[in-house]
Amino acid sequence: MPRLFTALEVPPHVAESLARLRGGVSGARWIDVENYHITVRFIGDVDDAFARDAANALSFVRRPELEVTIDQLDSFGGGRPRAIVARVRSTPALLEMQAEQERLMRRLGAPPEARKYAPHVTLARLRGSNSASVAAYLGARGYFPPLKFTAERFVLYSSRDSVGGGPYIVEAEYPLLPAPAALNGVVGL
Repeated sequence: MPRLFTALEVPPHVAESLARLRGGVSGARWIDVENYHITVRFIGDVDDAFARDAANALSFVRRPELEVTIDQLDSFGGGRPRAIVARVRSTPALLEMQAEQERLMRRLGAPPEARKYAPHVTLARLRGSNSASVAAYLGARGYFPPLKFTAERFVLYSSRDSVGGGPYIVEAEYPLLPAPAALNGVVGL
């Protein structure tokens, strides 16, 4: 039974910049760079029939390429931190794509996503890390120049036999529509 989710891939040059932020927190299990991604819709453990239906439904998504900006470090879990993440700006285009995928999965019978969508790249999963060491890490590395890229596709990932952090397998890829080319300032052509 595959565990599925849709995501935007993080290009290698951005992933390398994020990888430079690793280290300095005891109890952190740092995610392998090749597994960095921005989850759009977590689908969960599904049977093969649902997986086929989901892959087919996602093929009808028609969205333009997305400009993605990663601009701050944060942690999830409050006083009991469970992850260090790089936050992604919540643009209308990204939120609309996530909402469309949410609607598609719910039409297929998937339960609604329980948490409010907070786009991010997970850098580390934490076990036994205290909030003071995570706060010190964020204070030391919290500011970095924004990392930007254009997402030209989203993918359907699967993961098996894992507790999170990969390995992830691209099961299907879905191109996003190219942004219209600038018309040299001419309007109305």
